[in-house]
Amino acid sequence: MTAGTEVRTEVIADCYVDSVRLLEATRAMREAPGVDWAWALMATPANLDVLAAEGLAGGLGDASANDLVLAVRGSDTQMAAALEEGRRLLFDAADSGDGDGDGAAPAALRPASLDDALAAAPGANVAIVSVPGPYAALEAHKALTRGLDVLLFSDNVGLADEIDLKRRARSLGRLVMGPGAGTAALGGVGLGFSNRVAPGPVGVVAAAGTGAQEAMTLLDRWGSGVTHVIGVGGRDLSGDVGGLMAEAAVEAFDRHDATELILLVSKPPAPAVAERLLTKATGKPIVAALIGLDRPVAAAPGVAVCNTLEQGVVESLDRLGHTGADPIGTIDAETARLSTSLDRRRRRLVGLFSGGTLAYEAMTVASRHIGPVFSNTPLDPGWGLPGPPDGHVCLDLGEEEFTVGRPHPMIDPEARLERLSDQASDPTVAAVLIDVVIGDGAHPDPAAMLAPAAAETVASGAAVVAYVLGTDRDPQGFERQRSTMREAGCVVAETNARAALAAAALVNRDPALVHHDLSTSLTA
Repeated sequence: MTAGTEVRTEVIADCYVDSVRLLEATRAMREAPGVDWAWALMATPANLDVLAAEGLAGGLGDASANDLVLAVRGSDTQMAAALEEGRRLLFDAADSGDGDGDGAAPAALRPASLDDALAAAPGANVAIVSVPGPYAALEAHKALTRGLDVLLFSDNVGLADEIDLKRRARSLGRLVMGPGAGTAALGGVGLGFSNRVAPGPVGVVAAAGTGAQEAMTLLDRWGSGVTHVIGVGGRDLSGDVGGLMAEAAVEAFDRHDATELILLVSKPPAPAVAERLLTKATGKPIVAALIGLDRPVAAAPGVAVCNTLEQGVVESLDRLGHTGADPIGTIDAETARLSTSLDRRRRRLVGLFSGGTLAYEAMTVASRHIGPVFSNTPLDPGWGLPGPPDGHVCLDLGEEEFTVGRPHPMIDPEARLERLSDQASDPTVAAVLIDVVIGDGAHPDPAAMLAPAAAETVASGAAVVAYVLGTDRDPQGFERQRSTMREAGCVVAETNARAALAAAALVNRDPALVHHDLSTSLTA
């Protein structure tokens, strides 16, 4: 530890804070002057191990998983201010001004149990569960017992617990959205990471968080909107879980008068599960966007199956009689210009993503044209990292190995800045592919954070292709975010799939690829 550097930790006993607020407090403390590392966390054993590795384990005493910890390292004259900023962000939003003077919210506004919360809000019909994974299933069961639907934001929930919860929910006529359900929009209210979209006739069922976000934002931007977005968790359409909640959500939308069309979004499901869902008779049309699906599946007459988010939305709009979708935008001219100026040695694609579904879709689209793309979430078992030195790479930086001890990259783009800047010194990189996700829960201005590193990469001779996911209703401003990335020299795509095609076009020096037809039908 260098001279003038200090470590401070503060334990607030029996004070649970959900993971989104923890991530926001972590970002606020890290942005405080003089701080080089900070973390707001619940004192689970795994988190305490990370603190020990950072040299911040002192002073924690008998802290347990029910205790909140604020930890900072940096200038010894700035630590008190950084800790105060963390406390302010965590507690002031709930403070009505009647607190006890310690900066915490009044006890009356911090229910200690589900029963207390229901007493304060007897009309509630959804419980958001965001506690450490080992405790999440029990809390979700409590909510089901009280007759509530559940948004299970927590991850690290065991498969057996998930199956048990969802079977019970089915028997009770309730929904368990999750685990790891980061996105939902119910009755116009966004939950978790969500976007502000217009009401409309499409009900979205999603086993993919950023997949749900792209679907809802494209529907909004191209002239439609959604009734509700129900996130069911990434494992729901696996063979083990069997689509229990996806089936329940489809049935709910089928009964919902305002929903005219159902859009199902998922990474490739277990084929038998997909076919059971898609061959079941419904009174409303269904479009399934099964990202990366590579073979046809059986489906009932009138059900459309495709393998990109863009085409799922386009097909949905076509069936509703909407026009105006423009997936290409200006990327054809920009890609054609850049294809003639890239140095011949530049032949690699590097993807740096905050959204896991977006990373997966980009890999599936690009790999059809440039070959294997090596990743921490590989499409093929043989495409795992590190891959060959000259191989294409796509990273999901929201995966656990990149987020231990730091906020998710949607909340704090800093996790990508160093990796993006690194591409400026690599003479083999033709195109860097990034997503910029805005909306509720995301960083207040991610483009401003990413643009300087993107401009540095562009100045080095590589291209940067950016996809901004959001709407004009989002607080960060959709067009403002896109303009910032354009001013940094980026090619800004209209959809995630077109961004991947633009990057592949630059790698292959084939501008026509941006017009590649994504409308392949995968209905057997």
